[in-house]
Amino acid sequence: MALRASLLLKPGQYVNLGMGIPTKVANYITAESGIMLHAENGILGYGPQPTEDEYRWQYFNAQGQAVTVLPGGAVFDSFNAFTMARGGHLDVVILGGLQVSAEGDLANWWAPHMAAGGMGGAMDLCTNVAELIVIMDHVTREGDRKVLNKCTYPLTAPRCVTRIVTDLAYMDISDGRVILRELAPGVTVDYVQERTEPRLELAPDLREMTPDQVNIEAAMPVGVSS
Repeated sequence: MALRASLLLKPGQYVNLGMGIPTKVANYITAESGIMLHAENGILGYGPQPTEDEYRWQYFNAQGQAVTVLPGGAVFDSFNAFTMARGGHLDVVILGGLQVSAEGDLANWWAPHMAAGGMGGAMDLCTNVAELIVIMDHVTREGDRKVLNKCTYPLTAPRCVTRIVTDLAYMDISDGRVILRELAPGVTVDYVQERTEPRLELAPDLREMTPDQVNIEAAMPVGVSS
């Protein structure tokens, strides 16, 4: 999922990665990609997890994971990092999700089965960005749908999600429509529809994900292990 989401990014974009699986997108970002990763703890222009030789204790993302700093990268205080997010200076945000609605509403901070939840910086990141990609499993461990007509959990932000990447498919959200663009290898449209509450609209060029979009070992940058 992180690999597929990374391939949606374009050179020159400033991108924030949320907690969990989204942090793994950094493992597919290189200096040559032209993508600048931003973290709300105060780092811009970071890249993959470091090897043992590359490790520097002072470089880490907002989840506290060690990262490398690519050429041209910078570190600064969290105040300036949040100013970048709130001021509309990010092009893309990639977050995890508990539920997403057909209208693009996102719930990702609390669910009834959780003893406690925390909004963190997600609300700030959602409010002023043109593209928001959600990475999540298509259903819960109990088999409950997570792509819904209407979210039942408390919202992080309304009408903010533009794309969803799950373990089953890649979908776009546009004007209340959920557009199925790609299927994971071996997955059928009917299988995805049964696990999706809104009626899926099939893209004219609907296709199966190619091997280079799902083969993690083949796509992993040199020096990074899975």
